[in-house]
Amino acid sequence: MTADVVLPCLDEAEALPWVLSRIPAGWRPIVVDNGSTDGSAALAADLGATVVREPRRGFGAACQAGLLAAEAEFVCFCDCDASLDPALLPGLVRSVADGSADLVLGRRRPTGRGAWPAHARAGNLALSRLLKRRTGLRLRDLGPMRATRREALLGLDLSDRRSGYPLQMVVRAADAGWSVCEVDVPYLPRAGRSKVTGTWKGTWQAVTDMRRVLDEPVAVGGGRP
Repeated sequence: MTADVVLPCLDEAEALPWVLSRIPAGWRPIVVDNGSTDGSAALAADLGATVVREPRRGFGAACQAGLLAAEAEFVCFCDCDASLDPALLPGLVRSVADGSADLVLGRRRPTGRGAWPAHARAGNLALSRLLKRRTGLRLRDLGPMRATRREALLGLDLSDRRSGYPLQMVVRAADAGWSVCEVDVPYLPRAGRSKVTGTWKGTWQAVTDMRRVLDEPVAVGGGRP
């Protein structure tokens, strides 16, 4: 059982060595450079990762570029800032492979002081409640660590290219009748400053993008993997 791991990257040179060292043996890390100026792309290539350059700024743009570059049956997503351990991904993929779920999310459990700012945690809780109202899913987190089948995810035809991409993935999966579950994963203090929750502008942009996703009509198409 192997998978491709999509790692959206914007100035994460500090975290890359640890993150890439934690990729399971035989799995392919796909580092999607989204305009880094700190040498992240060159460093990732030197460390053996497949590097994809996505000039359009946006978390969703980077994730989609990585998805399109993936080739394995299973695809995973993970932040590239050392807040999540890619070594835990086989457990998520195993649940997809054995049919326990179609989409598995890592529920973040903070393990260090400052790992998850209070305002970000409160926003995530509010978003989870809105998601339940929209889809009926009872999720406690919409974390960035996740696993699913590549072809099935392509079939969801995700269109958001900014901060709404992770939420749109869950919403459209629910609309298509997918089984979605979450498993606890440790959440560590990230390396460097967050591009989203670390700034008011980033936080506001994320909220705007996600509200737009929640206002979308029920998607037609997709279907169970």
